[in-house]
Amino acid sequence: MNRQKVRIYYALLPFAFLYGIGVRIRNKLFDLGILKSRSFPVPVICIGNLSVGGTGKTPHTEYLIRLLNEKFKIAVLSRGYKRTSKGFVLYQDRTTMADIGDEPFQMARKFPNIYVAVDRNRCHGIEQLMNMSATSDAEVIILDDAYQHRYVTPGLSILLTDYNRLIFRDKLLPAGRLREPVKEKKRADIIIVTKCPDSLSKEEAKALQNRIAPLSNQKLYFTKFVYEELQPFVSGKPRLRIESLKTDESIIVVTGIASPAPLIRKLSAYTPYVYPVTFGDHHAFSATDIARIQQAFDRCKTDKRMIVTTEKDAARLTNHPNLTETLKNNLYILPIKVEFLDEDKQLFNNQIIEYVRKNPRNSKFLKK
Repeated sequence: MNRQKVRIYYALLPFAFLYGIGVRIRNKLFDLGILKSRSFPVPVICIGNLSVGGTGKTPHTEYLIRLLNEKFKIAVLSRGYKRTSKGFVLYQDRTTMADIGDEPFQMARKFPNIYVAVDRNRCHGIEQLMNMSATSDAEVIILDDAYQHRYVTPGLSILLTDYNRLIFRDKLLPAGRLREPVKEKKRADIIIVTKCPDSLSKEEAKALQNRIAPLSNQKLYFTKFVYEELQPFVSGKPRLRIESLKTDESIIVVTGIASPAPLIRKLSAYTPYVYPVTFGDHHAFSATDIARIQQAFDRCKTDKRMIVTTEKDAARLTNHPNLTETLKNNLYILPIKVEFLDEDKQLFNNQIIEYVRKNPRNSKFLKK
């Protein structure tokens, strides 16, 4: 069991207590029906977490897209964190990353045959997707990072928790990273423990299940991240297998994500010359930041050198005016995919497809 240590700021626990009072009052108002939540006549799958960032929402959303894409017309609705636009925005050919945010932009470019939209008001966003002529054929809507958006009642709710920072080991903000108390896991239909190690044994999985204690109507699954081939930032260059990295190769790891440690550890397994250049989650790269990356690249100790970044960071680097040709030509993107452990994959796939098929758009679900 090689799990990262969970950092808790115990001096901030009194503030976490006050924060928890506010969250509990809000949830109680929804539970009592004083604050209203809406259902929609279309299958709505919500994917989110109880904590702040870093559980793998985007890779799991992409897993759902791959699973449903051949049989159903999909729309993904996100908030569009740190975007410069306001209100509802549907991705189109001329839409920029600044218009919709890095993660929606990444998904829109990766899956061109789906609809990707952003709206802070998820109810309004769903209405737009259902009523606009351009998106009226959407058969299922995936809500990205909407577990706390209780104004929408999803048909199926998926809750993620990071193996390295499980919800029962965490505390409420600002002492920890929890946005809601652990008991609010009761609203989920599916709970997924993400970023599990390959070595996760059946005994440890059973122990985690006992600690998480899913309700009788909840399904618990375990997933891990798998790194794919390195993709060149500049088109036309060949892809590289991560196993082909040499021990004399210097790698600058550029990240602006919540949890860069797993990526750094992965690359460090192939070469000792790994130099992290890290920024905060969803960081907007400035000219100074690009200069910092260039300096790190110039200081590499070996002749062979490259820059590796994530898909989310690449979305923010695309068309950056200060990115030099040298950096572009040596920049590679390392995508990640989700894999389920043991027999979980088929069980999960069946549960998702069965839900969508049993709740087709404009069916008896509308009459409710």
